[in-house]
Amino acid sequence: MTALRQLLLLPLVAALALAQDNSIESTGVPRCGASLHDLNKALKIELNANASCVWQIQRNTNQTIRLVFSYFTFAPASSCETESIKIYNGPSTNSPLLGQVCNNTDAVPVFESSSDSLTFLITTNSVPFRRNFFAFYYFFSPETKQENCGGQLTGPNGTFTSPNYPAPYPELTYCVWHIQTAKNSKIHLQFQDFFLELDQNCRFDFTAVYDGLTTNTGLIGKVCGRSQPTFESSSNVMTVVLFSDYANSYRGFSAQYTSVPLPGPVDPDTFLTCSSDTMTIVLSKSYLASLGYDGTHLQLNDPSCSPVITDSVIFSFPLASCGTIKKDEGQSITYTNIISLAATGNIITRQKGIQIIAKCKMENNSTLEVIYIAENDIIENTTAVGRYNVSMSFYESDSFSKPIHQSPYYVDLNQTLFAQVSLHSTDPNLLVFVDTCIASPQPDFGSLTYDLIRSGCNKDDTVVTYPPVEHYGRFKFNAFRFLRSFPSVYLQCDILICDSKEANSRCTEGCVSRQKRAISSYMWKTNTVVGPIRLKRDLRSADHSESRTKADAEDTPNLQQYSFYTLSFVVLISNIVIVIAVILKYHKRQAGYGYQKIQNSY
Repeated sequence: MTALRQLLLLPLVAALALAQDNSIESTGVPRCGASLHDLNKALKIELNANASCVWQIQRNTNQTIRLVFSYFTFAPASSCETESIKIYNGPSTNSPLLGQVCNNTDAVPVFESSSDSLTFLITTNSVPFRRNFFAFYYFFSPETKQENCGGQLTGPNGTFTSPNYPAPYPELTYCVWHIQTAKNSKIHLQFQDFFLELDQNCRFDFTAVYDGLTTNTGLIGKVCGRSQPTFESSSNVMTVVLFSDYANSYRGFSAQYTSVPLPGPVDPDTFLTCSSDTMTIVLSKSYLASLGYDGTHLQLNDPSCSPVITDSVIFSFPLASCGTIKKDEGQSITYTNIISLAATGNIITRQKGIQIIAKCKMENNSTLEVIYIAENDIIENTTAVGRYNVSMSFYESDSFSKPIHQSPYYVDLNQTLFAQVSLHSTDPNLLVFVDTCIASPQPDFGSLTYDLIRSGCNKDDTVVTYPPVEHYGRFKFNAFRFLRSFPSVYLQCDILICDSKEANSRCTEGCVSRQKRAISSYMWKTNTVVGPIRLKRDLRSADHSESRTKADAEDTPNLQQYSFYTLSFVVLISNIVIVIAVILKYHKRQAGYGYQKIQNSY
């Protein structure tokens, strides 16, 4: 009986939907753009190639505008740059941008204004194709809340229904439920009863389910009509949306969700390190065991490269070997290899398929290491930081066979100095280019500097640069000194590293103007410092000064002993003189002071 009732209801629902569709087509909405003032309106839009159309929605009351694009089809393979819907919070396309809808939009877009108007612009590219869009807008007051419409659902399981269930849900309904369960679980959602307005593309009333806590992306599915759909998230969060337009409301839905534990481990135990010449990938044996594999089932792009199995499974190999793919990405060089885990069964398998994509990205004076693990279409990644190994040294001659090891490096004024920058890497297809070199009397390269090379151009008359040779950049110049009695000279060079197979790389351009340099690309950039350089006469002065200091230091004990005896003799003589002076003074007093008897007056 129930089945018969549903069979009788479906044609009626379909007829009502068709009637609503026809009423939309008969509204007389202009095909390309319009100014809209209705309290609510459904817009069915059809556009061809090279369109640029603007719709403006204006409200007269103190309400918010909600705009929903429930259906859209762009030209196949179009991008956001060539075809899109741009929504603006204001009366024109100069107003603040609320967002955009493109061919790859993974959601049912909903926009709300914060001003008294809302504008959207649809542009299409030149591909011959009929684009279809369905939008609906209405005014509402944010203060008005519908009962049993959306909310937060937590706990391992629960139930929720549409507003008024089992009675028809209200018109102009927009409800959002956020479901969140315990970590390391996923959500299973079952609609036990479901009856919304029927439409082939679910343009009028619909329920949308998202994998996550946002409605901007991660759409799992959009449903309408009569069914009992089920959905499952990839994590412990899920979002459910109910939307209805101004007509043809039905019973709605009753839904139940349950949490399901995720198989562990959730976080793959993997490590990736990249050096100037080696890529090392370390995998936990316990993680592989949870997938049903061991180290014997692993291989790189080149199957002949096998891992070392200890407490972990370790792949360590030169950057340019084992099938590693090197790619020029404009401002960087990337090295990518893939570890594949082959199942042990010959015909069928019940094991998880997984790929581990390891990438070393060399850029901006560092190595960004990224490892991607794709497990049943789920991608996880970890990152770390390393460095290219670049050094600079002086050499005795232009053969660059004997480096100078002494520091400071003492030279004669105007002596020819030979400098070499070396890249220590196992990749043979890299080129080193000395872009800029400056000199300074201070190791921190403060305000006082002197250009030897700038943007690949020789700025000093004595500088001669050698053509790039594999991993070496070389140049020579004549020794000089800074004025104001600065004793040392330090060199700092900016080094560019390019792919030697790239014919038009920055490393092959040589000297370029600053304007052109801003446009040119290179793979990797760093700087290196060498010094100090000092003149030999400073060395002789330093040696003489050191000898004098040492001699003075040796004479100091004798001088101190001599000074002690001299001082003692002087003190002794002084004491004798003082004693004689006192005695003489005493005798003088005895001789000069006689006495006279007083006469008696009697």
